Amino acid sequence: MKQIAYNKYALYEYFVLEKYEAGIVLEGSEVKSLRAGNCNLKDSFCFLRGGELTLKNMHIPVYDKAGAFNSKDSKRDRKLLMHKREIAKLAGKINEKGYTLVPLSLYFSGSLVKVEIALCRGKQAYDKKRTIAERDQKRALDREIKQYV
Repeated sequence: MKQIAYNKYALYEYFVLEKYEAGIVLEGSEVKSLRAGNCNLKDSFCFLRGGELTLKNMHIPVYDKAGAFNSKDSKRDRKLLMHKREIAKLAGKINEKGYTLVPLSLYFSGSLVKVEIALCRGKQAYDKKRTIAERDQKRALDREIKQYV
């Protein structure tokens, strides 16, 4: 499993409740661009439309060696592939107030590109401050242990 991109910002903005794996529908030149490691998940999110799961705002730059006729939009909507039961289960959870689907990572599983999506609940400002304080405290503790040893 080779990781292509990871969304660190999602862990800062949301509490992750459940994780799911989904396939993604891509063009050939997009896969080539991903193999080169070009991808950005920062502002991307998932939504349900017509019983299909769609990933929005994921930036995959146009492959530089692709032909002139391959000028797809780099932030186009991309369809995610999951079983119908899983989508129905997610639809019930998303309809609750405050829940959303956010992509956490993009990786190769064999020759296939997979997306790890998470059911998340948004953090408030005080939750984000607490997260930063805990991270700083852990960093200081690690520093002290390293200095002691």
